[in-house]
Amino acid sequence: MGFGKRFVEWPTLAVMAATWAVWLVATSVLYGAAPVLATLLTGIAIAQHASLQHEALHGHPFRAPWLNEGLMTPAPGLTVPYGRFRDTHLAHHFDPVLTDPYDDPETNYFAPEVWVGFPTPLKALLTVNNTLIGRIVLGPIIGTAIWLGREGLRLVAGEGTVRRDWALHLAGLVPVLVWVGLSAMPVWAYLMAVWIGHGLLKIRTFLEHRAHAEPRARTVIVEDRGPLSILFLNNNFHAVHHMHPKVPWYRLPALYAANRDHYLRRNGGYSYTGYGQVFRRFLLRRKDPLAHPGFGRR
Repeated sequence: MGFGKRFVEWPTLAVMAATWAVWLVATSVLYGAAPVLATLLTGIAIAQHASLQHEALHGHPFRAPWLNEGLMTPAPGLTVPYGRFRDTHLAHHFDPVLTDPYDDPETNYFAPEVWVGFPTPLKALLTVNNTLIGRIVLGPIIGTAIWLGREGLRLVAGEGTVRRDWALHLAGLVPVLVWVGLSAMPVWAYLMAVWIGHGLLKIRTFLEHRAHAEPRARTVIVEDRGPLSILFLNNNFHAVHHMHPKVPWYRLPALYAANRDHYLRRNGGYSYTGYGQVFRRFLLRRKDPLAHPGFGRR
């Protein structure tokens, strides 16, 4: 039976079960014996859960959207409601606006006229954040502050779906926070784990898209099959995912391998051999300018 007709995708459910098992054990039994390891594993589980949320909004593991939403609403990462992630990410999948500082909800670029108006200390902070090490360390804080600020404005404006999604998110946080409050892991350590989880995700998002005249050449392929690829559920084959967003994570590597030349032609050769190359090249260097080179004043 093809994946398009399968009601339940068991590989995704298996990863979900393993993720929550690691999260539960790390925050309780393991923390008392090895707190540093437990905090690290909790952060990894939080990052893995975010990757699973990404699968869910694309229709996995269930065909019914309400089942996916119910499964993914309890968010150990705390700050991003599933419904808001779904809506902003699906808007991001409109490839003609990829990286557009006005229309792409997930862009890391600023409009040039906005960038020039920033005070010098803010420019310096954002420039550090535009290196890989900066994105891992500072990115969770900066990104969360920007995200919550924008969401706050939408809540104040009374956007109905935004209020609904945040209400569901807060309800889903109740069991998460109750467990954390009763577990061996103190709140400060859990917040550290959340920071680790968000930082790991920044490795993936750091160079997923670039400014380019051709929309199809804006999306990267990182030919990695190691631990980070598993953590990101193969979303490092990002150009393949953008071309086939309904294909589940466990089919992306084979799909890419069978059509490698085609995908590299399509995305203009925007690729890296693995995350080792990404770290070597960008750990202390910025990838590209923060002022979008293809946009001027509108």
